[in-house]
Amino acid sequence: MRYRLAIAALFGLSLPLTATPTSAEDLKVFSSTALKGVLAEVGPQYQKETGNTLVFTIGPAAVMKAQIDQGAAFDVAILTPPLMDGLASAGKVDAATRAVIARSPLALSARAGAPKPDVATVDALKHALLNAKSIGYNGQGASRAGVEALFAKLGIAEDLKPKIKLLTVAAPQAVADGEVELGFSPASEALEVSGAQLAGIVPSDYQSYLVLTGAVSAASQHADAAKALIKSLTGPAVLPVLKKKGMEPG
Repeated sequence: MRYRLAIAALFGLSLPLTATPTSAEDLKVFSSTALKGVLAEVGPQYQKETGNTLVFTIGPAAVMKAQIDQGAAFDVAILTPPLMDGLASAGKVDAATRAVIARSPLALSARAGAPKPDVATVDALKHALLNAKSIGYNGQGASRAGVEALFAKLGIAEDLKPKIKLLTVAAPQAVADGEVELGFSPASEALEVSGAQLAGIVPSDYQSYLVLTGAVSAASQHADAAKALIKSLTGPAVLPVLKKKGMEPG
C-alpha cells in the first residue's frame, strides 16, 4: 500500500518548533503494516508542523525490506530488528539512527458482528482454535514465527494443520473478507480493519511481541528531517496514540 500525507504537526508532539522550514521536503517512509494506524494519526500532525510530506509505502516488514534490497529509495525504514540488522549490515541504513519505535502483542481477530471467541485463558484459547473452521496469518509477516511457536507450545500444531491458511494480506483483512474465520496478527493490525474485531490478546505466558525499529537511510538527502521524524515517533507525547492503536513503547 502506498499513499501520501500532507503533514504539519508531528514535531509538535515532542519537538516544539519555533519556525516553519523554508523549504518543504518529501520523506519516503517504508513501514511494517503494524504501525499503519499510528502513522495515519500522527502523520498529518507532522505535515502541519513542518510543511513536509510523508510518502508511505506500507506492507509486511519482509516485503518492505525486499523492496529496499532491490533498490527502492527511502528516507526512513520501520521494520523488525532482524530485518533492520540486515539493512545495517548492507550499509543501507545509518546504524547510529536506529531506535525502537513500539511493540504490539499477538492478538486474535474475528469477523465483526460474529460471536467473539473467548481467548482470556490458555484453555479458552486452545478451545477456540480447535473449534475454528479456519485460521489464518500472513505467510510473510513478522508474526508468523510467534504464531507457529504458540501452536507448538499449546500442543495442537498437528491438529491445526488442516485448517491453517497462510495469507498474502493482513490477517484481520482476510477475516473481514470471509477468507478465514479467525486470524492472528499484531493487535495494532486487528484494530485497523472495520470488518474485523479484536477477539483478544494472547495470554501473557504464551505471548510474543512484534517489535518495530526505525532508522534513516544511509543515502537519504533529507537526513535531518528523517532523524527528527524518528525522534518524534519515540517521544512521550505519542504514547496515547500507541495505546489507542494497540501498541506500547518498545
